[in-house]
This record gives sequence, C-alpha cells and structure tokens, in this order.
Amino acid sequence: MRPFGYSRPSSVSNAILEVREFLAADPQSSLSFLAGGTTLLDLMKLDVVRPERIIDLNALRDELGYTRSDGSALRLGAFARMADVAADAEVIANYPVIAQSLSLAASAQLRNMASLGGNVLQRTRCPYFRDPSWSACNKRVPGSGCAAVQGANRAHAVLGTSDHCIATYPGDFAQALVALDASIVIAGPRGNRTIPFDSLHRRPDGNPHLETSLQPGEIIAEFIVPARSWMRRSLYLKIRDRQSYEFAVAAAAVALDLDGGMVRDARIALGGVAAVPWRAREAEDALRGQPLTEAVARTAARLAFAEARPQSHNAYKIELGQSTLVRALLQASSMELRP
Repeated sequence: MRPFGYSRPSSVSNAILEVREFLAADPQSSLSFLAGGTTLLDLMKLDVVRPERIIDLNALRDELGYTRSDGSALRLGAFARMADVAADAEVIANYPVIAQSLSLAASAQLRNMASLGGNVLQRTRCPYFRDPSWSACNKRVPGSGCAAVQGANRAHAVLGTSDHCIATYPGDFAQALVALDASIVIAGPRGNRTIPFDSLHRRPDGNPHLETSLQPGEIIAEFIVPARSWMRRSLYLKIRDRQSYEFAVAAAAVALDLDGGMVRDARIALGGVAAVPWRAREAEDALRGQPLTEAVARTAARLAFAEARPQSHNAYKIELGQSTLVRALLQASSMELRP
C-alpha cells in the first residue's frame, strides 16, 4: 500500500470544506472517501487505487446513519450500515426488496461494516481490473483496451456493455433502488442536489473509467424511496454459484401493483448481467394491463434481454437471466400481503 494523507472530519459541512480546500490546492490530486472501507481498502492493497488523500467519513454516521419513514417516503442516510437497514421492521414490512437485497449481499461481518452509500459505489469484481499485471483495462488505464473481451468472461455483463468494457456491476442494493424509483441527495463543494438514482451510474461507452455522474468531491448523503402502490409486493431474487458470500450471476428486483391477477404497474431491475444497475423498461411495458401468467412473464423476460451482447463464455446469462426474472415475477405475484 502506498503512502497517503488522512483526515476524519466530524460533520458533512466539515467534510465538504476539506474537499473544497484540497481540490483548490491541486485539482488533479487523487482523493478517495472512506466509509465502511470494504471496497476501498481491498483496491488499495491490490495497488489498483492509489489515492493521495483519504477523507474518512465514518464520523458522519451520527448525522447520516438514519432510517426514517413518514408514510410518503423511506429516507435512508447514506452512512447507515447495511445490516441495520436489512433488519429494520419498517423496511422488511413495506420495502421487502430493499431488506432482501441487503441481507443477501456479502457476509454478515461485511454487512455490519459497509455503508449504504459505499455499497452502491463499489467497483467491479472484473479480475482484469483488479489485477494490475493486466495492462489492458480501460477502467484502470483509460485507452489501454479491455482484456476481458478476448479473455475469460464467464462472469461479465451481457447488457449495457461497449467495445471498451464488459465489466459487470456487482452490487445488489442498487437494483432495489432502481426498481423502486429512488432518488439520491448529493452533497458537494457546489452545494446539494437531488437526482434520480438510475442516473447515478454511467454505462461504459467510450469512457469506462467514468463510472458515475458524481462530480469531484461529491458525497452521497441520502436515499429517498417514494411510497408507491408496488413497494410492498416486491422482492429480490439472487442466483449465484454458491449460496453464501458470492456475487450474483443473475438477479432480479421486481415490484408489482396488481388488481386481482392483472398487472396495473410493474418495476423491474436486473443485476449480475449488466454493466450498470439495469432497468428493464420494455419488460415493464409488456406486463402492464396483462394477467401475470407464466407465458406473459416469459414474454417480458425475453424483452428484458433484447439488447444483450454475449461474449465467448457468458451467453448462458441470457437464458439464466430470463428464467430468474420469470421466477421473481411469479413469486412476487403470489405474495400474501398483510393489511
């Protein structure tokens, strides 16, 4: 691990002040934030990330570690721990897809440490990105190429990729946020702003190293999940090579509003198969106004993967992803909701 500067501000305002001063002194210097540390420290040890300055934000948990619900929305502080939110009775009862996506992630020890904000910003597990001995990785070295395209790519994405990068977004919680139309509050040197969550992550296109729409020095402060008719009939289905401490090879976050057996509205997000948390809008459109039969679910699943671009080793993800979505939709439709 390389030398770096370190500070631990006591509040959001103090953190933003430090960021502003640091960037003013040298806009090209590399700055990283430390939240739970479950991703950053690994990448620093691997020599993939080399920050010159680390600002430790763990003291912000007192200010931004909350879980609140007022009937109109669920508000989650970005420094709430994954385990605490997954165990929250309000979240389990009224936003089950969030509780499930958090409880199925990582290990119990990591969930006790990891923050919500840090979780949605975790970096890909692509081995070519995480191993600097591979010179061709556009995420790590812009313009160097993508070794995964011609390499071992069984775990890589089939949706939202480009010729420049086929890495998979690895998280779970982000899919739940996409499915529930969440937004995020961002704090930064230029003030606060609120954006839809599904605009946070950027597709690789020609600049895979630019992974989010965050500006230099910005911090995720809060997640806002609106209370909607589909939030309670929601679930997260995660398929992986083993049942414990493993990333998804395919996953689906679904939320349904049903009138009898008919779909009034639907929200679908896919994980494990895409370069970013993936909203399957065409599949949602195919469900509205239809009875949720297996045949209708399969039609929606085919539409969800219409843009898929498989590589040499990961074409299986298309069929697996479709089956995962069908299973998730049918399970959600059969949920018994308490009054």
